[in-house]
Order: sequence, then structure tokens, then C-alpha cells
Amino acid sequence: MTKILILLIEDNRMLREGIESMLKKQTDIRVVGTVSNNENILQMIGKLKPNILLLDLGLQNQDSLQLVKLIKKKFPQAKIIVTGLIPLQSAVRDFVQAGVSGFILQDANTTQFMKAIRKVNRGLKVLPPLLTGSLFSQIVEQAITVLNPSALAESVRMTKRERQFIELIADGLTNKEIAQKLNLSNYTVKSHVHNILQKLSLSTRVQIAKYVHVTEAYKTAIDTTSLISE
Repeated sequence: MTKILILLIEDNRMLREGIESMLKKQTDIRVVGTVSNNENILQMIGKLKPNILLLDLGLQNQDSLQLVKLIKKKFPQAKIIVTGLIPLQSAVRDFVQAGVSGFILQDANTTQFMKAIRKVNRGLKVLPPLLTGSLFSQIVEQAITVLNPSALAESVRMTKRERQFIELIADGLTNKEIAQKLNLSNYTVKSHVHNILQKLSLSTRVQIAKYVHVTEAYKTAIDTTSLISE
């Protein structure tokens, strides 16, 4: 079995040892090194050649974002997962644009932690579920070149009915026309449209249509998104 090689960058010794212990219990993962922010991280990456770097968001003596940029400049193919506290929305956008592949927040359980690592190892992008809805428009608008279609599919989960509504809105149908076509009340249609706007962090129906028509990546993603029940 080819194992996922992990380099852990964490300046809190207790957390570093705890995460390392947790990772060592996984049969498909091997920790090749653990470092604090005071060590020559770039040299360690070149020497150990990890598949994934787990990087603490709140390094005390070093700017984590700048470190990401340095790592990606020297090792463009490096896959980096940021761990720690919930970052600001603008910070998430900055990290995504800098090349981070995923986020694991401090409240993640072991299953979520390992799932994120394995997804990133497969080349997917992993964003925190509680942040993706409000971040969607910013990510599409400002970081679409970083996120691939499979990442968009991971970012927003739509019900079958919501997907149907998005397609009809993109086709130019009004709420009344959608209600007649689907045999629903106007109130039900308005409720669905409101929920879609909230999920995508948009303000108007026109913006929904714009993203569907203009963003080819969204068209690809919406066809491959795993759907949840209504």
C-alpha cells in the first residue's frame, strides 16, 4: 500500500504530539516529520518530500499565509492543509488564492480529519462546510482559477429541487412561470429561491442566472454535485 506522507508543522508541542499520535494509527498514512515554526521548513520539505503538509493557521512566530506562499513558490505541487481556529472569510479566500488545498477546523472529529487528508491527497479541495455557503460567491469571483470543478462540487450541496430551480432561473423563467411549470404555489417557489440565494450568498435571481451562464466551471460542477434529499 502506498502511504500518504505527512509533514506536520505545529508550534504547540501538545497539539503536535496529539495529532502525530492520531495519524500514526492510520494504516494508509505515515508521518515523515514534525516541525515547529522555528525550523527550516523549506529544507525539510525538500528532504522529506511529503505528499501533504499540515500547517497550523496560528503559528506564533511566523505568518502562516506568507509561509504558504513561500512553500508554493519553491514547491508548486505541494498540497497544504491549514488546521486550527475558524479563520475570517477574507483569510480563507487569501489562503485559497495562495494555493492551500484544504482546511481542517479545531472542532473536526477524527473521521472528518482523515477524510480531509485523503480527499486532498486525491487532488480535491476541501473547504469547511460552515464557511462554504457564505464564501461561494467570493470564491467563484476571485479564486475560480484556483478551485477546480470538483472543488466547486464539494463546496455547495444542492437538493434535487434546488438544482431544478437553478436551471429554470437560468432559462429566464419568473417565479410565477416556475410555479406553473412545477405545479407549486408562489409561496413555495419564493421559499426555494430564497434558500438558493442564501446558499450561494447572492442577492438576486439575475446573479444566479449570471453564474450559471458565465461560469463554465459551475456548469460542470452542478452536473457532478452529489445531491441530498429534498
